[in-house]
Amino acid sequence: MFKKNLLKLQNSMKENNIDLAIITDDDSLYYFTGYYNFLHMDFFRPTILLVPKDDESTLITPLLDVLLIEKDCPIKKIKTWNDGIGNEWREYLPKFIKENKKIACEKFKINATVSNYLNDLLSGKDLKDITPIISNIRMIKSEEELKIARHAGEVALAMMEGGKKALGHNVPEYEVAIATSQAGTRKAAELLEKHYDNKTMSPNIHFLQVMSSGHDLPKTHHRASTKLIKKGDPVFLCFCGSTNFHRFKLGFDRVFWIEEVREDSQIKAFEVAVKSQKAALSVLRPGITAEEVHEAYAETIQEEGYPYPTFRCGRATGFSVLEEPQLIVGNKTILQPGMVFAVDGGASTDNFRAQVGDSFIITENGYEQITHHSKEIKDLIV
Repeated sequence: MFKKNLLKLQNSMKENNIDLAIITDDDSLYYFTGYYNFLHMDFFRPTILLVPKDDESTLITPLLDVLLIEKDCPIKKIKTWNDGIGNEWREYLPKFIKENKKIACEKFKINATVSNYLNDLLSGKDLKDITPIISNIRMIKSEEELKIARHAGEVALAMMEGGKKALGHNVPEYEVAIATSQAGTRKAAELLEKHYDNKTMSPNIHFLQVMSSGHDLPKTHHRASTKLIKKGDPVFLCFCGSTNFHRFKLGFDRVFWIEEVREDSQIKAFEVAVKSQKAALSVLRPGITAEEVHEAYAETIQEEGYPYPTFRCGRATGFSVLEEPQLIVGNKTILQPGMVFAVDGGASTDNFRAQVGDSFIITENGYEQITHHSKEIKDLIV
């Protein structure tokens, strides 16, 4: 998979007359090499991939992490550096800059210190942005990626069911978050052992991205706290990004209620959220534009008397939480088979926000849903 991805990049570089690509983004590094170093920028130890358009690529990485490079990594030229020794990672870059005329990087993802050093080296050369090229390559998922995506859907469901089982009167929010992580980790471990040869890939799901209960639901990106959930409370669980199986991210959201729904207005808003997602799915297929999906969703919400939505209908996902295209106004990208999307539905009032979200693979004739949980109110009361 990684070798094929790297070859696609080099072919695109030739088509766009780029001599050298410099890649530092974690997700792009993994996409092209299968190598990931979780802490490299947190501890300012950059890993840098240098991709010439028609020669072997070079991976510059800290010496202390070199043993993490897997056997299926297509990069054979490995350059290591040590903390405080010589010019560290900078040691290897001048030669590549000197030998290549047209150089590009992911301009909005590269670390500022690395970027500033490159600009000093370039001395008048223009550092181009390769982000659109890489985004385009990553839009259409390979069969290997789609296999991982489907398994990520199984992990997402395990997390949702784990969180649902933990919900109850006087249960702290953080306990629900812990339950989702444990359930997801166990399912991920099961899938890794059964279907994958890479025994160093961690199954650990580290956190529940978004959770809110009661009157906190309008706080869109609220995290689980020490707050006690109460009878009658709505509870929002969002796994956008934390469903990180084999580094593949999905979107998956539901609202639950503890024992009962006390306000009819919440039921109405939730039904509109479901209806708006259905409207989006009614047009989700190859050949239409990304913005058409958003328009179907937004029109339904407004037709039901709710304000224009404050968030897009959805986004492409993959080894990054946010990929292209986004399902948003103005995005004219034509949907194609092999794309993976998180597609949401929503409706908001002053003190309640309803949201449902699932993930889908675009197929030749429509879509394949890869996250599954009932949206019937009776199944969401726990």
